[in-house]
Amino acid sequence: MKKMRDVPLVDRPREVIARKGASALSDTELIEAIIGRGTKSRDVRVLSKEICDLLEEQKPAIRYDDLKAIAGVGPTKASQIMACFELGRRYFTPAGPEVKITKPEDVIPLVAHLRDKRQEHFVCITLNGAGEVLGNRIITVGLLNHSLVHPREVFADAIVDRAASIICVHNHPSGSLEPSPQDIAITTQLKEAGQLVGIQLIDHIIVTRTGHVSLRERGLIP
Repeated sequence: MKKMRDVPLVDRPREVIARKGASALSDTELIEAIIGRGTKSRDVRVLSKEICDLLEEQKPAIRYDDLKAIAGVGPTKASQIMACFELGRRYFTPAGPEVKITKPEDVIPLVAHLRDKRQEHFVCITLNGAGEVLGNRIITVGLLNHSLVHPREVFADAIVDRAASIICVHNHPSGSLEPSPQDIAITTQLKEAGQLVGIQLIDHIIVTRTGHVSLRERGLIP
């Protein structure tokens, strides 16, 4: 793991928040932004990873003393984290459960309506840094077996959402789960465009009436 001083300034958590918003950060990066620095013997990135692991194990019952028990976390850092949790609880408690994507199967319930479409629909799902769904939009509707999509159309809403990543989905009305040369080409274009704007293409999934296929699992998205 790189030390924070080896991370380019533009990619450090506080600078990313200024450019994209806090939702673009992973859980560990959020902790890095909160505590700011580590100690002489423990880099902030290592320290934040250990704090994040503890939070994952003990949420939502994490305590001040649990945090202080981590080497390198003193009263100041423990208080900062506990204060952030309490502020979030008071003002930003979600109205319902968040939808989190960890594997292709998590996406399918979000696009079940595509299975029986007689035209090809291209959908973009935007995600925050924790893999939670921010938006789920139809980008284009094509002819029987053909849909044209341009990267600018895909990433326009993703930029507005301040997304950290996207998953693209389209249906094959023909019933074939095999990616076409055009599917592979647009996937490559979207991956390259995402690298330019700082929004990662996580996966491109094809769905039919009988199943689905992930281009990432096929090895077509390195």
